[in-house]
Amino acid sequence: MQYVNMNRIRKAAPAMAVLSAALLVTACQAGGSSSGSDSPSKAPSSAAPSSGAPSAPASSPATTPATSTPPVTASPASDSHTTGSTGSTGTTAKTCTAAALTATAHQATDRPVGTGTGAAIVEFTNTSKQACTLQGHPTVAGAANGSPDHNAPLKVTPTGTATPVKLAPGGKARVKLTFVQVQGEGDGYCKSGADPVSYPTMVIGLPGAGAHQVALDDGVFAECDNTVTVTAVSAAALS
Repeated sequence: MQYVNMNRIRKAAPAMAVLSAALLVTACQAGGSSSGSDSPSKAPSSAAPSSGAPSAPASSPATTPATSTPPVTASPASDSHTTGSTGSTGTTAKTCTAAALTATAHQATDRPVGTGTGAAIVEFTNTSKQACTLQGHPTVAGAANGSPDHNAPLKVTPTGTATPVKLAPGGKARVKLTFVQVQGEGDGYCKSGADPVSYPTMVIGLPGAGAHQVALDDGVFAECDNTVTVTAVSAAALS
């Protein structure tokens, strides 16, 4: 039978109490340190004061808007239309010379009622190798078959707007002459009481382009009162 030494137990009890207390303090410190590392402290965010105005949104990176290139407006091609209404384009052509033109004449389809000429179309053709320009209203004079310098000028009444007409080589331009019509048969008569006049040729003058003597392709120029109404030079077909 063994007996417990009570004196040893009494002596060891205080030491064990001290050891237990030390272990308890160490465990508490370890727990506090572990808790601190698991939940790191964060600074509380400061609440924005409520001022009634909406808070400004976070600024986004600046983006440069795409620049749209304005459409290029094409300028119209240079076209000197001082060259007329024939539709041709390019540089301005000089005024036609008298030598560059040939002239012919025929009785117009649309003419006053009567037995004289009534109206005639005079056509000019550019027979040169260069383009040239005609513009304006003609002068008109009655003449015999001889020199065009021996003529009787008619009183001219111009109608229409004078615009330049460009004639390419071989191109044509025209004027229309409308006379006071002769009435009646035979030698006829004039409503004004004057005597009718007949001319084998007419001398047609064009501004800057000389004088051109023409005869009708059939008959003579018969008119009254020595007056004529004329159109400006035109590239259009006249009747």
